Amino acid sequence: MNSNRAVEQLLEELDDLAPCGYSVGLHIRYASPLVYKKTFNEEWQKIYDENAYALRDPTVFWGLGVKGATRWSAIKLPDPFSIMEKSREFGLLYGAVISWGPITSRSIVGIARDDREFTDEEIDAAVEIVKKLHDLAEPPTELTNAQVEALRLLSDGYRHTAAAAKLGISESALKARLKSARTRLGARTTAEAIRKAREYRFL
Repeated sequence: MNSNRAVEQLLEELDDLAPCGYSVGLHIRYASPLVYKKTFNEEWQKIYDENAYALRDPTVFWGLGVKGATRWSAIKLPDPFSIMEKSREFGLLYGAVISWGPITSRSIVGIARDDREFTDEEIDAAVEIVKKLHDLAEPPTELTNAQVEALRLLSDGYRHTAAAAKLGISESALKARLKSARTRLGARTTAEAIRKAREYRFL
């Protein structure tokens, strides 16, 4: 199973575990996650994003400060913008937050339901899912200069022939560099490789 399919399968498991949705931020670096997905109520998500609540959310602050898992009800951090109270209006009555990874590349996941608190067993299951998601989404530590040069030229709009000429290599050699970059980045297409290289700040 490739990593993309494995991530999708784990997100499906998370979806089954969280009847009122989830928020997944994997490998948060420079205040933004490399992978971000939310399935909470759409109206609430719109309000949350428009008001930049991610920068003020007590569950996010908890996740940045602590590696582990807890129920929302156990978080005693200040909430001056009443984010937790507002979220309840959209069915997010009970929840848990799971935080994993080093502070320099932290993954934070929130899960919600509207009928009862999550059990210890459910939280343990969510922790295992988050650990696997964190590992699968681990970005490469580096690309070779040759891979970066090839991706940069294509991202600048060069076609294969022109990019190869610019680098002084054959078109087949350029394609080999692009293929190795795709493999390194876990990308199916060159366009996806360019996007990931930007997200990982290689470009």
